[in-house]
Amino acid sequence: MKLSLQPIIKIILAILFFLCLLDMPYGFYQFVRFVALIGFGILTYKANEENRNTEMIIYGGLALLFQPFFKIALGRVMWNIVDVIVGIGLIASLFMNRTKSQR
Repeated sequence: MKLSLQPIIKIILAILFFLCLLDMPYGFYQFVRFVALIGFGILTYKANEENRNTEMIIYGGLALLFQPFFKIALGRVMWNIVDVIVGIGLIASLFMNRTKSQR
C-alpha cells in the first residue's frame, strides 16, 4: 500500500484547523499559520505537477490567507468559520480524490 504525502498533509491541516476552535495560546495559532503555509505550499506544488489548475489556485490562495508574515485580521469568529470551512473542505477532498481514483 503506497501512502501519499497529500492525504497526510490534508488530515494534519484539518485537525489543526479544528483545534483552532478551542481556546489555545496565541503561539499555537502562529504555529498553525506556519504549518498551513508549508502544507498548502506543498499541495499547490503537487497540484501544479499534476496539472490540476483549479486545486492549484485554491491551495495557493489558502497559503496566502494563512501565511504568518502579513496577517489578515478577520476577527476570532470569522477565523473560526474559515477554519471549519477549510477543514471540512480538506476532508471532503480526501473522499473526492478517492472516488476519482477508483473509477
